[in-house]
Amino acid sequence: MPFENLDIHLGTPIVLDLDALLAKIVGRHRGGFCYELNGTFAALLEDVGFDVTLLEARVYGEGGEVSIRFDHLCLAVDLDEPWLADVGFGASFDEPLRLVPGVNQEDPAGTFRIESRDDGWLDLLMNGEPQYRFSREPRALADFASGCAYNQSSPDSHFTQNTVCTLRTESGRVTVYSRTLVETTDGERSEQELEPDELRAVFRDHFGIALTEAEAARLAV
Repeated sequence: MPFENLDIHLGTPIVLDLDALLAKIVGRHRGGFCYELNGTFAALLEDVGFDVTLLEARVYGEGGEVSIRFDHLCLAVDLDEPWLADVGFGASFDEPLRLVPGVNQEDPAGTFRIESRDDGWLDLLMNGEPQYRFSREPRALADFASGCAYNQSSPDSHFTQNTVCTLRTESGRVTVYSRTLVETTDGERSEQELEPDELRAVFRDHFGIALTEAEAARLAV
């Protein structure tokens, strides 16, 4: 399931309703952003018997400041100990992380570490760089409505600036950012500028997303 924001640029409202999310991701073979991907993943985990908690997170920007409240949704999964799971943050950790502060954890994507803060929140670091700040307070999917609305409508949201669709592959990652196709295979990166009439085939072949001609034309603008 790709991480993607296509509906924002297609003018299709994203509503945090589990039935609607399942219809989109499972029924229409689409992806989504964090609320959609982690929301449906939480439902899947709960359905097979896992104890899952939705957590609020705030993403770090380039200037070191964190974003708005409820900007990101991640998950705590309780087994013999708590684990941090996240399938909605683009290129981040591939495997669940032990939700234990102060311990370096090696992952195929890099070295991750969770640090406690004096205010009770926790910071997730990747290779020493802060990724997001999160709270252990349990949340419901509806709590993220304000962040979801902001990210799909505000001109200050990076999701409204350009389209993005990205998917991890067996040998790397494939991404379409605006009209640029970026493929990473065994550490080798290539870029290709796409013509408007190529977008539909790329979304179909690389991500399994079937767009109409009208939708592909709108995304190509």
